[in-house]
This record gives sequence, C-alpha cells and structure tokens, in this order.
Amino acid sequence: MSNYKNTLNLPKTDFPMRGNLSKREPDILKHWENLELYQRLRQQRQGCPTFILHDGPPYANGDIHIGHAINKILKDIIVKARTLSGFDAPYVPGWDCHGLPIELEVEKQHGKSLHSTQKQRGADSPLSQRGGKGDLDARQFRHACREYAKRQVDKQRIDFKRLGVIGDWDNPYLTMDYKTEANIIRALGRIIAAGHLDKGFKPVHWCSDCSSALAEAEVEYEDKESMAIDVRFTVVNEEVLLARCHHAPERLGSGPLSIVIWTTTPWTLPANQAVALHPKLEYSVVQCEEGQYGPERLIVAEALLKDTMFRYGNEHYHVVAYCQGKDLEGLQLQHPFYDRQVPIILGEHVTTEAGTGAVHTAPGHGQDDYVVGQRYGLPVDNPVDEKGNFLPDTQFFGGEHVFTANEHVIDVLKARGKLVHEHRIRHSYPHCWRHKTPIIFRATPQWFISMDKLGLRQQAKEAIKTVTWIPDWGLQRIDGMVAN
Repeated sequence: MSNYKNTLNLPKTDFPMRGNLSKREPDILKHWENLELYQRLRQQRQGCPTFILHDGPPYANGDIHIGHAINKILKDIIVKARTLSGFDAPYVPGWDCHGLPIELEVEKQHGKSLHSTQKQRGADSPLSQRGGKGDLDARQFRHACREYAKRQVDKQRIDFKRLGVIGDWDNPYLTMDYKTEANIIRALGRIIAAGHLDKGFKPVHWCSDCSSALAEAEVEYEDKESMAIDVRFTVVNEEVLLARCHHAPERLGSGPLSIVIWTTTPWTLPANQAVALHPKLEYSVVQCEEGQYGPERLIVAEALLKDTMFRYGNEHYHVVAYCQGKDLEGLQLQHPFYDRQVPIILGEHVTTEAGTGAVHTAPGHGQDDYVVGQRYGLPVDNPVDEKGNFLPDTQFFGGEHVFTANEHVIDVLKARGKLVHEHRIRHSYPHCWRHKTPIIFRATPQWFISMDKLGLRQQAKEAIKTVTWIPDWGLQRIDGMVAN
C-alpha cells in the first residue's frame, strides 16, 4: 500500500491548516466588538480588587510606529494578565492633544496664526494689520488644531485596536477635552493658591527652528563641530591683582596682563557679564615672550598650563606669580570688545577638564552661568530673539543668526587684539528632537513650580518612597531628580 494516509485515525478539527492571520485577525476583532468584550470583562470583574494602569498618552500626530506598538502591547499584556488573575483591571487609553507638532502641521496647511505673525512682524506693521495668505486668527487656529488632533486620534485608534489591545476605545481621555482642560486649570489654581508658582527669567533649551523652549526630554545629543576660542580679558588694575599673588623668586613679568577664557560658543560673548574661577584652583601668572603682540602675561589654571601653552604653540614661557581663584574675587576685567568692565567671580562648576580654568559667564545663555550669576546679582542679558538672531540694537552683530555670527565675533576679537587662539573641535552638543538641528540656551520668561516653598521638595521625596519601582534603580533616579 503506497498511501498510508487512509489508514491513520487523524483528529478532526474546524481549525484551518493555515492561519491567514492578516485576514482572520480583523474578523476576530470584529467578533470581540460584537461581544462587547471589554464591557463584559468589567461586569464580570465588578467588585474584585482593582488594578489601574495609568496610560501615559501618545502624541496625537502621525502614524503609530514600533515604539508605540511596544508601549501598547506591553501595557496590554499587563492588563490582561491582571484580569486573568482576578483583578478588575480597566484600561482607558489616552492621547496628548496639545503642543508644537500639531501647531506646525496646522501652520503647513493654513499658515501661521495672526497672533504669531503679529509677534514676529510687530503689531503695528502693515503686514500684521492685514495678515497673510491663509492666516487664521487665534480662535480659528485653535479650532484647526483641535480638528487636526481629532483626525489623528481616530487614525491612531484604528491602528492600536488592530494590535489586539483591549480597552475602552470609545471613551478615551483626551487632554483637549473641555472637562480635562477645566480640571487642569483647577489644579493650577490650587498650585497658585499654595504659593508654589513662580515666574522667572532664566535660560532654557531653545530651538530657533521651532521658536520654542524645549523640555529635557525633547533634547537629543549628537556630535557637532564647533569653533573653540581662547580670549583675553584684560585686567583693569594690574597692581591690585598682583598684590594678591605670591611671586616667584627673581621672576619679573612685563606686558599686558589678561585672564584667558576658553569657549566653544563665541556667539555668547556679547552677553558676557563675568569671568568665573574655581575658588580652590591654583592659577599661574605666565610670562609669554612669543605673543602675537609682543611680551604679555596670561593667567590660566596651573593644572592646564602645559596643555594651554602647547595649544598656543608657545614654548618660551615661565611662571612669575601664582594664587588661588578665591584671591582674585571681585577684581575687574575689561570686556574684549564692549566698553564695560566685568567682575571675576567664583564658581564650583569651573573644572580642569578642558580650556584654561577660567569660564566666560553669560547668565542669559547657560544654566551654570545663570545659577552663579544669581548669587552675584549679575544681569541676565539676552540679546537674541526667538529665531536665534541678535536683536537689532546689538552692537556689531545686530540681525545676525547666532551660529553664523561666530565667525564675525572672531573677526571682532582679532581686530581688537583679544583673540589668543582658535581651533575646531568635535564634541557632543544638544539638538532639537524634531528638527535635528543644534539648539541654544536662551533666557526667556518662564513659569516654574518652586520645590522649596512649604516643604514641597521633602513631601515629594517622601511620596517617592511609597511607590514600588520596577526596576528598583528608578527610585534613586527620580529621587535624585527631585533633590537637584
């Protein structure tokens, strides 16, 4: 007998030999929908212990991607497992419907809102008066954003349901629901009433392409080539500074006396308000015989002296005096190209990892600069607009974009004999997650929740301990974020 198939007692089943999942899965989902499976699960588990998964919402913009799929499938596994374990585990999906990506998409279709164009053109300009092609007023623009978000929610909901995720898809929470917005306002009101809300003018990550501040989560770090420069800040009163130093025996110095800073952001020099030294670092007054403008004395950190002189290509130098950073606090330096003097200040953020041990300080363009500047009462100067251009009244650089102005800053320094050295470096630099372009620090008016009023920081730290963290290192991470 050549065919044994007919001699076998095979099991019989209605299951087909092939899965054909791409065709069958929609039928299964339709079957679940007709059964009202989610509602029946809630009825069956009514009165059972509850397990609530709070769904951090995806953004209502664009098609779902693999990150969305992983997020939703993992949550679905947890919710289904808890349901099978006897818990009442409802799942209410949500969407984040506010923010810049939605506004940018609406601007592509309708143009900028009149409120936005008036801010950029000036409220009294003729263009501002009549608007531009497709311009919407603020109310129309918000309505267009709302309609766009609704369409994106509907599109993403279909895809999420197609993944087999069971949830209350007909009643999601949307951040743009009027009830949700009202509750946000009520919560903000309680925060204000408790005295936690502060308005400040401080530097934040800023994307000139977005014309918007960026949160930490919206910043990506990528390698970038930058121009690094060493700049002379000439000492105003040499005698006073040298009187605070210890002098090397039989060593005399001559020529102009300057503290040298090193920076990879030349464009921030117009906003300079001080030079920071580390209070406990040793600083050397170095006699250089081969300066471009003849003999001169430069002040750099002793730990960086050899590297600094090597960078300058200067082989003929010797130390004529030395001191600690704290000895020079309060002395005045001449700004390299503006007619003003800036003080020497002290900061723990100064390191010997690179540069000269002297840090150019612009409180409007850096977090460390801002913090130390607040301690010394320095002005928070921000001469840069939301597009990344210097304000029109900025001497030498008005109207230029900060990144293209770098070369101009260097030219001005050269013309005034303040540039010691320039070279290119490749380093990690913050970029916008949307545009993939370099961003800047820029001081703007911002609202903050103060963690130091009414013991809020300590309350938060205590609350952290009541949560079970998986993995457990999450506790240390969030605790450190709250503490700092």
